[in-house]
Amino acid sequence: MTYPHIDPVFFQIGPLQFRWYGLMYIIGFVCAYFILVHLSKRKGYDMTRAEIEDLVTYSVIGLVVGARLGYCLFYNFSYYIHHPLKCLAVWEGGMSFHGGLIGLVLAGYVFSRVKRKSLLMLADMGALAATPGLFFGRIGNFINAELYGRVTDAPWGMVFPGAGDLPRHPSQLYEAFSEGVLLFLILFFLIRKVNIRGAIISSFLILYGFMRFFIEFFREPDSQLGFVVGTLTMGQILCILMIGTGIVLLAGRLKSGFVSRDNSL
Repeated sequence: MTYPHIDPVFFQIGPLQFRWYGLMYIIGFVCAYFILVHLSKRKGYDMTRAEIEDLVTYSVIGLVVGARLGYCLFYNFSYYIHHPLKCLAVWEGGMSFHGGLIGLVLAGYVFSRVKRKSLLMLADMGALAATPGLFFGRIGNFINAELYGRVTDAPWGMVFPGAGDLPRHPSQLYEAFSEGVLLFLILFFLIRKVNIRGAIISSFLILYGFMRFFIEFFREPDSQLGFVVGTLTMGQILCILMIGTGIVLLAGRLKSGFVSRDNSL
């Protein structure tokens, strides 16, 4: 199968470039906003439109800062410890999902304290709202021909620019479908049926962790790291921690028996 070779720049005015990857982030946050508004209305969450707008603003800052710092710490620490100012060079690429997740959690915590909202309520809402961003983000990776998969003889393998002459798994599309579409459908079903606060974010952590862990076997390890422990990549190690956190949180919420008073969706 031939890689479509999409120009990563969709519009340009002089030296100013507008890239598909940045547009994917914007689309993801727009989708998140409308999902948050929908959940607030249908589930009776204590969130006004103005507060949702503020939450999205907090989330944008938390995600970008967390994703960038996460990449610097988790995936290329030896380089950035000697070039700390390069951490600010986001235009050079390098963003980490797990770092972005930590940034979102911290942003949600600050928002919950400032606005006096339940952190678990915000986390449940954000878990579902984040999935379109995961989908569009991976499409952006595909357009950039980055984070491609390992060499394969599968008929849908693609020869990515800068990755040699052998076909590779389009692992970006695998992740877009699983982490974006499939995870959204599962969480959307759960949020309609389950009224235990904290269950949705717990399910997100567990399900995303398992999906990403499995797909990492088809994804080319980061060149500067390779395999970190045996045949495990950094992404898989972080996913194990993510799954464990989700299991502990879910067990705690189920044990507490806390049932929210939210209306069913």
